[in-house]
Amino acid sequence: MKKNRKLGRGVAIVGAGMSKFGMFRDKDSKDLFADAFRELIVSVDKGFDPKDVDALYLGNFSNDYFMHQAHWGPIISDLVGIAPKPATRTEGACASSALAFREGVFAIASGFYDMVLVGGVEEMSKRTTEEVAEGLALATVPYEGRAGFTFPGVFGAVATAYFAKYGAHREHLMNITIKSHNNAPLNPKAQFPVTIADLMNKKKESLQKREGAAPDWQTEKDFLADARANPVVAWPMHLFDCCPISDGASCMLLVAEEIARNFTDDPIFVAGLGQGSGRGFHASDDLTYFEATRYAAREAYGMSGLTPDDIQFSEVHDCFSIAELVHVEDLGFFKPGQGYKAIADGATRLDGIKPINTSGGLKCKGHPVGATGISQLYEVWTQLRGLAGARQVPAGDLRIGAAHNLGGTGGTCTFTILERK
Repeated sequence: MKKNRKLGRGVAIVGAGMSKFGMFRDKDSKDLFADAFRELIVSVDKGFDPKDVDALYLGNFSNDYFMHQAHWGPIISDLVGIAPKPATRTEGACASSALAFREGVFAIASGFYDMVLVGGVEEMSKRTTEEVAEGLALATVPYEGRAGFTFPGVFGAVATAYFAKYGAHREHLMNITIKSHNNAPLNPKAQFPVTIADLMNKKKESLQKREGAAPDWQTEKDFLADARANPVVAWPMHLFDCCPISDGASCMLLVAEEIARNFTDDPIFVAGLGQGSGRGFHASDDLTYFEATRYAAREAYGMSGLTPDDIQFSEVHDCFSIAELVHVEDLGFFKPGQGYKAIADGATRLDGIKPINTSGGLKCKGHPVGATGISQLYEVWTQLRGLAGARQVPAGDLRIGAAHNLGGTGGTCTFTILERK
């Protein structure tokens, strides 16, 4: 029987920061992390001295390949004034900074450290789309890479399998895209803060001026169904099903539970942690779920003593629209094959019974892969503290939120549950 593991002592988040996500040709990784760290400093209500930080855990996946610079732990440690304290880089593809968070939690829970900085950074915009696709494909397993799988193809295969098994179709993915684009304009950090309706209307105006006629798009789904506006990338994945190339950074300050209120009267606590590993697609007999996500979810629920019904909202890894659909089922929010129906009924909207990706998700907030895991936790922290402004989940007593992060083709998955006590 699997043991429900517990932390040796409680761990709290007392501050967090995140840069704006986007494509910044005039900024490098140090600039981006400095933006996030400055916000973190301000967010710690009662202040802290960076020299008191015991260690840094930093997630980064691809800067070695994209920027020809590795060894980012000590670079960032020096930047924020922590050196000569220890700095450790974690790598788990798109889950790199979720692993940094996990290691930071364990370091405090063990009693070895009392305060650690965790973060992530990625700089992707300085390379062509082809180079980015090649670099990210390094996170596939060797067989997939040799077969020519890039990530749009991977998730196109997932979508095809899901459609065949459960009877869903492209319109159900459009529901996810439209919802994400409705949330993003409410997030000042988002890379694409624009609704599909606004994109459609701007495109119609542009075509009217340029060609003297505009397409007869009446709804957002008309727009998304038109291959001229929303071309195929890897069927059934179209352009607006895919997350963008992004630059960005995120960070959090973790402390032992017993000293948390020295820094803030409103700490957010780690309730549950889970991590799973997955096999490559060639070893899977069913592409409609991720084994590693289900494992990570069981571990986190077991640690926290909570169930999927207790999670009031969640950020999930929506690198592609189909990914959000599969993940909300794997996490237990909806039964397998029922997620697309619940989404169509509005369950995952900001005002729904289970708000998902209130930030706009990777799809619209952006996906600088090394920063994504902690940026998801940043959104959960922001929501639990009631600081999300126009995108604040309207539940009267918001207490439990979660974040799911996926790396590679499901090779590394994490699920983290946060609680406001």
